[in-house]
Amino acid sequence: MSDRPRPALRSDYSCEYQLESRWADNDVYGHINNVAYYAYFDSVVNRFLIEEGGLRPGVDTVVGYVVHSSANYFSPATYPVTLSLGLKVLRMGDKSVTWEVGVFIPESDHSCVTGTFTHAFVDRSTGESAPVPVSIRAAIEQLPLPG
Repeated sequence: MSDRPRPALRSDYSCEYQLESRWADNDVYGHINNVAYYAYFDSVVNRFLIEEGGLRPGVDTVVGYVVHSSANYFSPATYPVTLSLGLKVLRMGDKSVTWEVGVFIPESDHSCVTGTFTHAFVDRSTGESAPVPVSIRAAIEQLPLPG
């Protein structure tokens, strides 16, 4: 029996965003390059933080630094495509959040890529660890947390 992760199901996510792929996302092999997916993860998580959590980039004194990310690839996607990115929280601590992002091509209920993305919150002026800001914590708590 293999320990290889399985694609996520679209129904696993209660929060979903649309994202247009770009010509530059494709690589010489004719599919979206792995590095582009990390930019997608970053875009979707920060969109949630800005729109739902009230994050003000460049203004807020406490920010989330990415301290870990990973991805599992299951099937290729190719430009041009409108991707759906599902977002959920795997873990929320006092000072960090681990997200999961499922990437879906149209008409598929199984992710072509599933990634994780961990933010550690830091005071920008001191560089010290800081609690997840109240408005961001409140937004995250609106997402279903794993049981």
